[in-house]
Amino acid sequence: MSTTSLPTPDHAAELRSAMLAAGFTADGLLDLLGAPAYAALARSETVPALRATRGGGHGPLATLVRLFLLQQTVPYAHAAAALPVEAALADGWLRRAGAAGGEDTVDATVDVRPYGGPDGEDWFIVSDLGCAVGGAGGIGSREEGVVLGVGGASTTLAGITVRTPVGSALDIGTGSGIQALHATRHATRVTATDVNPRALGFTRLTLALSGAPEAELLTGSLFEPVGEDTYDLIVSNPPFVISPGARLTYRDGGMGGDDLCRTLVQQAGARLNPGGYAQFLGNWQHVEGEDWHDRLRSWVPRGCDAWIVQRDVQDVTQYAELWLRDAGDHQSDPAEYARRYEEWLDEFEARKTKSVGFGWITLRRTDAAEPSIVVEEWPHTVEQPLGEAVTAHFARQDYLRAHDDAALLEAHFTLVEEVVQEQVGPPGAEDPEHVVLRQNRGMRRATKVDTVGAGFAGVCDGSLSAGRILDAIAQLMQEDPVVLRDRTPEAIRLLVEQGFLEPVTRPGR
Repeated sequence: MSTTSLPTPDHAAELRSAMLAAGFTADGLLDLLGAPAYAALARSETVPALRATRGGGHGPLATLVRLFLLQQTVPYAHAAAALPVEAALADGWLRRAGAAGGEDTVDATVDVRPYGGPDGEDWFIVSDLGCAVGGAGGIGSREEGVVLGVGGASTTLAGITVRTPVGSALDIGTGSGIQALHATRHATRVTATDVNPRALGFTRLTLALSGAPEAELLTGSLFEPVGEDTYDLIVSNPPFVISPGARLTYRDGGMGGDDLCRTLVQQAGARLNPGGYAQFLGNWQHVEGEDWHDRLRSWVPRGCDAWIVQRDVQDVTQYAELWLRDAGDHQSDPAEYARRYEEWLDEFEARKTKSVGFGWITLRRTDAAEPSIVVEEWPHTVEQPLGEAVTAHFARQDYLRAHDDAALLEAHFTLVEEVVQEQVGPPGAEDPEHVVLRQNRGMRRATKVDTVGAGFAGVCDGSLSAGRILDAIAQLMQEDPVVLRDRTPEAIRLLVEQGFLEPVTRPGR
């Protein structure tokens, strides 16, 4: 792997045309390699793909795979049959590798990975050699300025991002440019920043080779490069790893503990336009004697609603081992590995950190007098993309903020279409122990409800107000309707907040 000078995008359009003509796309890779080898390549395992492209009998597509994904030297003649080789050499995408068996050969200077856009776009993510797949997968690089390609965190953030058309979008810590690339589809103006100038160079290449509009590229940390500018959308997959030192630019933020994530969130509010969204991935400390929910609530800036979802928690030993493997320390001298492991544990002990959480943070600038801040744990499977689910969540918060209990009882609701009901209890029992409502889309939530809640949700078709439904249930159950009206709005509010019930807009309201 090398962190030498980068290619120029002068002939990117010609290279793109040649790559598409060769079928060097996400679909083309799947067809060539087959599902097992394709999946292995996504895990940075190259042996199956090497076997599938061995022998040179698969034409230009196999040549491009071996060049740009497998870092293999190929004959000059094969490269010339796949792309404008002299332009690629002149711009620095390829370099001459000498002669082998009487033939001139070339190899690639960067990774180029086909990436399918959300509407079928054929995009390309450019990154350092050997780093087409980023994230905590043990890339084993100790070069401080290395730039990764697409990993699970990158695609997660892209999937949860709100994709409504906006005037301006900001990608902080852009890396190889995947978030900026997505933003060019729905933002008039895209700005991308990074502390690593090499990363901005890779972003420029990613955009050019993908046929996307250019973005404004600025060097610097957090919001410093953009001055006082404000945006409709801010996204960041920041260097959030909580580590004892800033060894690797792409993952270690250089601030103590989770201060980088906290600072990013706290400063975002003032950089959002009214109604704008800020969406981040992050790690946060679980500190002895402190509720992690309260810790994250304290990060939310004034004037913003927030939805914070913790997706995973690791104890400090698991966390340290994960990121030691990421840097390749597990392959170093055992004494050196032990020393570094001790450094991580010393850092956590000093900060009274017992575990580390990972998840999503979404802010929306509302300037509401009573902000909605939801902090929850949801480690279960979700259905990506979730951008529409994010906007729906905040729309529901707006609705609930505007409706007190009396207004809820006057409102009409429908049960969301994909919700199913499950009854849990011993086989043959006359009545279930409890009833579960389950979503099959979006967050795929499940929630327990009592008999009243199940009956209420089951008849919500928009025709009757919530109050009238409760009155009918009270009559059937021989309960006092006033008591039932008093105690049920909280349950209705929860079902609306979690997306099981949808308010119905009545004519004239």
